[in-house]
Amino acid sequence: MKKTHMRSGRTRQRGVVLLFCLVILVVLLAGGVAVMRSMDTSLAGAGNLAFKRDLLNQGELAVSKVMTAFTAGGALDNASKTAASLPSANYSAIELTTNARGIPEVLMKKGSGPIGSDVAGNTFAPTGADIEGGTSDVKVRYVIDRLCNTAGSFATLGKARCVYTPSNTQVTGGSSQRAQDDLPAPVPAIYRLSIRVDGPRDTQVFMQTSFTNPE
Repeated sequence: MKKTHMRSGRTRQRGVVLLFCLVILVVLLAGGVAVMRSMDTSLAGAGNLAFKRDLLNQGELAVSKVMTAFTAGGALDNASKTAASLPSANYSAIELTTNARGIPEVLMKKGSGPIGSDVAGNTFAPTGADIEGGTSDVKVRYVIDRLCNTAGSFATLGKARCVYTPSNTQVTGGSSQRAQDDLPAPVPAIYRLSIRVDGPRDTQVFMQTSFTNPE
């Protein structure tokens, strides 16, 4: 007499549990991959921020060099020297044309011998050498432009042709006495320093600041 073997309910339950475990493993694997990618992205972002900060710090080399040029004995230490453009010092006595972000177009040019223009339509070609960064693959390039629409001394051009710092008598609103006490005496035209730092892998960082220099 033949015996009939029948699968018990327990055997069928074991198959369902195995399938359920496989599904959970797939979900856990996908979650692990997502976490790893998130960590890689976070690490890359942190590395990029540190890299950018390093390039910004190296851009300060240009600030130091420009401040030296405007001190006694420097290439731009008096009104007669700043009255006209001085390409060897990367200096334009006339405001340079800029792109939509306010960066002088001449600073956007790559390679040696960059050429741009000023707001008066003159060609400006700075010849000052780039500053070597902390490593050989970092270069700092800069230009200085005076915010005037023509060349000449600020004393001659005056307020009509240059951007300048207002005097304490030109401020309206609030307490006039407080304005006279707080504001400094009027100073000459405003100069703009624009810096570009080129780093490894074709990275670039731009910096810009303005300053005045009593004549």
